[in-house]
Amino acid sequence: MRENNLRTLFAQKKLAFNGWASIGNSFLAELVADCGYDAVTVDLQHGLFSVEAAVPMLQAISATKAVPLVRCSENSLGEINKLLDAGAYGIICPLINTKEDAEKFVRACHYSPRGGRSYGPARGVLYGGKDYFEHANRTILTLAMIETRQGLAAAEEILSVPDLDGIFIGPSDLAIDMGLAPDAWNDDKVDQAFQHLIKLCQARGKYVGIFCGSVEMAERMKAYGVDMLVPGTDAQLLRAETTRRLNILRG
Repeated sequence: MRENNLRTLFAQKKLAFNGWASIGNSFLAELVADCGYDAVTVDLQHGLFSVEAAVPMLQAISATKAVPLVRCSENSLGEINKLLDAGAYGIICPLINTKEDAEKFVRACHYSPRGGRSYGPARGVLYGGKDYFEHANRTILTLAMIETRQGLAAAEEILSVPDLDGIFIGPSDLAIDMGLAPDAWNDDKVDQAFQHLIKLCQARGKYVGIFCGSVEMAERMKAYGVDMLVPGTDAQLLRAETTRRLNILRG
């Protein structure tokens, strides 16, 4: 089966950079993936497109060296099964608030006896290889999103779930749930939560990723020792670079 390079980088203790495809277009997804990211996540939670639109985006990402990931819209066995069948090599699942949420998520990502995933990988075999079934359970990456105070409080229990590879921190929703603005990543309470989650993962040998809305935040998370960071969505980076160039040209 095709190697999951994110697992390789994790084993080598090397930071992975994850692109974020929030615009439902296969060419743009391919363009983002070709920029040098180690992985690209197709965002079905906040991206304004459907599972059907995600398939050609996964195909486009697969034409590059980037690992194709998906953030599912919800903790649904049906949707997660469909995305894995379509060739996603990892799932980021939003709003994991309890150990039970994490168990449900992990079960959807694994074939029996480790889970309840239904067999029918379709495009997954084309991307992963003919021995997909034999190796999928230990190749697919499972990351539970911690983005609420409830999830933060239950983080140790969530990380104790067998076959959960780690967590992905949602900083904006976590800040909002703490009564702060979405971009309050620099607030002491939010920063302490980041450090707590990162240390928990490091102590347990678990994967930890985070979305970063600015280079300054990304630099700090890099210093904290995260395994994967997202330096912004495709839409954010397109807007930022367009604005920068126009400002220069307009003087």
